[in-house]
Amino acid sequence: MTLPRIRISGSAAERSEQYGRLAREQIHHIRAGYEHAFAAKGTSWDEAVAFSRQFLPFIDAYAGHLRDEIAGIAAGSGLTFDEVLTLNCRSEVLYAATVRTHNGIAAGSATPHRGECSALALEGDRSSTGQPLVAQNWDWLETLGPGVVLLEVEREDGPNYVTLVEAGLLAKMTMNAHGLAMGITTLATTRDGAATGLPFHVLIRLLADAPSVSEAVEMLASVPRATGGNYMLATATGAVVNLETSPGAAANISPQVSLTGALVHTNHFLDPVPGGADLAALAMPDSFVRYGRLRREVDRHDRLSREEIQRALTDHTDFPNSICCHPDETADPRSRWATIVSVMMHPESRAFEVAAGLPCSSDWNRLDYSEFLAAT
Repeated sequence: MTLPRIRISGSAAERSEQYGRLAREQIHHIRAGYEHAFAAKGTSWDEAVAFSRQFLPFIDAYAGHLRDEIAGIAAGSGLTFDEVLTLNCRSEVLYAATVRTHNGIAAGSATPHRGECSALALEGDRSSTGQPLVAQNWDWLETLGPGVVLLEVEREDGPNYVTLVEAGLLAKMTMNAHGLAMGITTLATTRDGAATGLPFHVLIRLLADAPSVSEAVEMLASVPRATGGNYMLATATGAVVNLETSPGAAANISPQVSLTGALVHTNHFLDPVPGGADLAALAMPDSFVRYGRLRREVDRHDRLSREEIQRALTDHTDFPNSICCHPDETADPRSRWATIVSVMMHPESRAFEVAAGLPCSSDWNRLDYSEFLAAT
C-alpha cells in the first residue's frame, strides 16, 4: 500500500478546503467506514451526529479557530460540516458505547477492540543515532487503511507540520517545525462518554502547534478534555515524556518521565485513573501482552538501532492480537483489525519513516522534511 502525500497551504479555510478536495476519495471512504463502525457499537450515524454536536460549545470556547478547518474540509470534500465534525469525534462516539457496555446499558452491542497502538520514545543516548525518536504501530480497522494520508501542512499562522491521519480528521501522529514529534495511543475509562470537553482529535490538532514538551503539557492541562488519550512526545532538543490523560483538566494528567531514557506505552493506564477506572480489560484486552513485549525488547538494548526498533514492531507474540496486529480471518471483514501503518519520527533531523501496512511484510520509506519543517 502506498500512502497518498497531500500538501496544503494558505489560510486555515484555504488549506482545509484543499485538504478536503485533494483527499475527497479517502474522506468518503473514512465516512462510510465509521458509519459501519458506529453501527457495530450500537450507534446509528444520526445518533453519532447528534452526540458530536454537543462538543461544539467546547470547540468554540477553547479552539474556535479549528471551526474553519472543519468547515474547509467539509467544503472541499462535499460532506456537511456535521459529517466532518462527527469524524473528528469518532473516539468520543466509540468510547461512549464502551462505557455504556461497561455499565450494562447496552451489553452485547459493543465488541472489544483487537489491537490499537503500541508506541515507544527514546532519548538520544538510547538510540544508535544519538538522536531522540518516537515510533509506533497504528492498529485500527483494516477496512480504513485505504483512507490514511500523509498530510503536509504549510502555514503562515503557525508552525508547519506533517501528520499521518485518517482523511477528514484534523491530525494524528504528528511532527512540527518546532521539532516536536507526537505518537498517539488510545485510552478508555469509566469517565468517558459525556460531552464535557474538547474531543481527542481536536486536542491532537492543538498540540500540532506546541513549541515544546512543557508547552504541550500546559496546553493539555489548561482545557477540558472529553476523552482519555495518551501522548508520547519527543523533541529535537532531547526532551521525552509520556502523558496519560483521562477526561477532565489538569488533575487528570499523569506524566511519565524517561528515567532510563526510554518510554513504552500501549492502551492501558500505567498510573491510576483519578476519579475513574481503566477499561482496557474490556475495550483493548491485548494491550497488556503488547506492553510487556515492547518493554522487554526496548530494555534488551543499551542503544536501539533502526533495525531493532523495526523488529520490535513486528513482534507476533499472542498472534493475531500482537504488536504487529494481523486481521482475525474468522471475524466480519468490516470489523477486522490490523496494523495499518507503522511510523518512526526523528525530530532532530525532521525525518519520517513510514511502513504502510503490516510492518512484518511492508517496506519502510524515509521522507526528509528538513526543509519543510525547518526550525522556526
